[in-house]
Amino acid sequence: MRLTRQSNYAIRTLIYCAVNDPGLSRVADIARAHGISELFLFKLIKPLVENGLLETVRGRRGGIRLGRPAEEITLLDTVRLTEESFSMAECFEDADVTCPLVDSCDVNAALREALGAFFNVLDSHTIADLASKRRSLRQRLGLSFDEMEPVLAAQAAH
Repeated sequence: MRLTRQSNYAIRTLIYCAVNDPGLSRVADIARAHGISELFLFKLIKPLVENGLLETVRGRRGGIRLGRPAEEITLLDTVRLTEESFSMAECFEDADVTCPLVDSCDVNAALREALGAFFNVLDSHTIADLASKRRSLRQRLGLSFDEMEPVLAAQAAH
């Protein structure tokens, strides 16, 4: 199974917002950091906002930020919003299955078990887990350390 670009960039956007917390993130900055178009990112952000993973702040100094704590956003939350289908084979789909073994096939059961394990792993990892190397990620994403130095120092003390 291969995840779409939408899932990939949605996860990257959430990580960006997590490492930039408590600041607001600008779509232009996220797009530049990941080498993607702003238009693509705006389309991607819409379902994340509609489902509470991100929130928008309007105005000249506006931007986006996480809609809930990074510890409460799992990879599964994100992937479920950004993937259209998890059909690993024809027999996962409801319509027009042509396989004569569909009702008694062990392959279908094995694939469903594998998909369940995949979902369990995604559900066990949060955006906070992925953003835990905050200093390194901020540097790689081109975010400045100046405004974050007091926050990072406080976190390091804990």
